[in-house]
Amino acid sequence: MRHIYLDYAATTPTRPEAIEAMQPYFFELSGNPSAAHSFGQRSKAPVGPAHRNASLLLGCAGDEVFFTASGTESNNTVIKGVADAGRNRGNHIICSSVEHSAVLEPCRYLAQRGYDISFLPVDGTGRIDPDEVRKAITGKTILISIMHANNETGTIQPIQEIGRIAREYTVPFHTDAVQSFGHIPLNVDEMNLDYLSVSAHKCYGPKGIGALYMRKGSPFTPLLHGGGQERGRRSGTHNIPGIAGFAKAMELASAEMESNAAFFSRLRKRLISALSERCNDITINGDEKYMLQHIVSVTLKNVNNQELLTELDKEGIYISRGAACGASRDAPSHVLLAMGMSPEKANSTVRLSLGKWNTGEEIDEAAEVLAKVADRLRKH
Repeated sequence: MRHIYLDYAATTPTRPEAIEAMQPYFFELSGNPSAAHSFGQRSKAPVGPAHRNASLLLGCAGDEVFFTASGTESNNTVIKGVADAGRNRGNHIICSSVEHSAVLEPCRYLAQRGYDISFLPVDGTGRIDPDEVRKAITGKTILISIMHANNETGTIQPIQEIGRIAREYTVPFHTDAVQSFGHIPLNVDEMNLDYLSVSAHKCYGPKGIGALYMRKGSPFTPLLHGGGQERGRRSGTHNIPGIAGFAKAMELASAEMESNAAFFSRLRKRLISALSERCNDITINGDEKYMLQHIVSVTLKNVNNQELLTELDKEGIYISRGAACGASRDAPSHVLLAMGMSPEKANSTVRLSLGKWNTGEEIDEAAEVLAKVADRLRKH
């Protein structure tokens, strides 16, 4: 049976080059990198290059990046760490209504402990108005956290403009860049950022390793306390195989970013054209001017998205309703509802996300099968 994977926004396969880079650190160089002896110290070799590769992709100093276990940990580290560090200055945090749960849930956690959280609205394309951020800032605002690109729709937010507002009011500014890192150019100075979260498994690195950029001098209390690894910002034994794989994935992402952008632009146009030609009552969500090229959000009128996913799975075609971490929930997507969709339309919406190993022939075949399955489901 064929297998057509169109869920790269949920996770990417680990590149063979990254797997090869990881191999020595499972056995031959498996010492504890914090150990004083040479065997342990040799195992620490990938850490420096990983910091450098991250700094090249972000336009920052290598020592402003530290490694975590995931994008979720990075987001929690910023939100809880800044809240703790700033508790004597204020208790107000601003985020958007379309954030990933790794931002929304720590914010809700803080709300239960007396913090004031503003969840700002977005327009019908999923974009936030920077003026809404300005209006929300108070004398007690200690953090603004707005994601760079949405994981369900691919919508890119006006981070640079929001960052300028944050600078104007001297409020620390964080973005969750898990979906965009390694796919499009990022520069923390141009974006006026103080913190930025990333994850390896969204850009062809291994699972279980993420990173956090933190500008020198930014307020922060570590989430994890212990042995003081990563300059005291993230205690815990380094995941050396993960860091080695992440370093190689970042190196390749940097080298291939321009060619990958052209590839995904062509593939996206082919996907949208194929779906539009074959599917009845279809809507492509978002604004094409502000969109990651590898994510396509599609609403198929009067088609239940869970039933569609189940039938496509039987055909060996793998897509999603939205965020993988919310796949088991029956509720409509909070992102789509925030964009003004009715629950019915939200439950008729799916995400197709493209990867470097997809082909045009796969796109055509997937669109053909999706159209047939959707028509069949409408008739039932």
